Amino acid sequence: MNKLTLIILLCALSWSAIAQEKERTPIGGRPNIKGDLFLDFGFNFLNNRPEDLNTRFFASRVFNVYYQTSIDLGEATGVTFNPGIGLGLEKLAFQDNQTLVHNPEIGPNSSQIVPITDVFGDNILVESNTMALNYVDIPIEFRYHLNRENYNRGFRVAVGAKVGFLYSAHTKIEVTDSEGLNQKVKNRQDYGLSPIRYGIYTRLGFPGFNVWSYYGLNGVFREGQGPFGTETTQFNFGVSVALF
Repeated sequence: MNKLTLIILLCALSWSAIAQEKERTPIGGRPNIKGDLFLDFGFNFLNNRPEDLNTRFFASRVFNVYYQTSIDLGEATGVTFNPGIGLGLEKLAFQDNQTLVHNPEIGPNSSQIVPITDVFGDNILVESNTMALNYVDIPIEFRYHLNRENYNRGFRVAVGAKVGFLYSAHTKIEVTDSEGLNQKVKNRQDYGLSPIRYGIYTRLGFPGFNVWSYYGLNGVFREGQGPFGTETTQFNFGVSVALF
């Protein structure tokens, strides 16, 4: 986690601490704070992609940290409006030891996918190969609580949308050559990525545990700037825990 990510996370936590008043609850109970601090764990997929942009399942991960406050929409209706802010920290791991590099035929803010051997030479062992995309996300959702008497208990369903602003992207590659030289290279570039993402999501479960999914509505790359001129979009899903 880089310094900017840590600063934003601390700001989000500070906002939640200042904006809400915490009341004591019995041991084992959920702290009575008006809002949720979600930790999302999941996996990242690319929709509408060419075969050469296939990704590895377990290595393409998602970790989100979101604080969302709660605004009641009518007494005992069971419906709340939940705006928030947080970080979306994602990994993409391309198959067949491939990575993104600048595409000089398109321009400086572009990318193409090539074998790692084109960058580091033949006779190498690829130890790791991932790409990181880090966003500041603003989620908003409408949430329905089956328990209308106590929103901190019972099953609930949420539908919402979020917009994210890309603040950091880089590839991270570790290779070892035939002479045993180990190199760890982090390459931070634009890669033709869209600076803004937006999409819709669902979340359902209980106050302490949820399952969720996100469907991106715009392309991961700017038009004509990514590999093969791809118009690929994101699909994420996973589980989350709420710390309060």
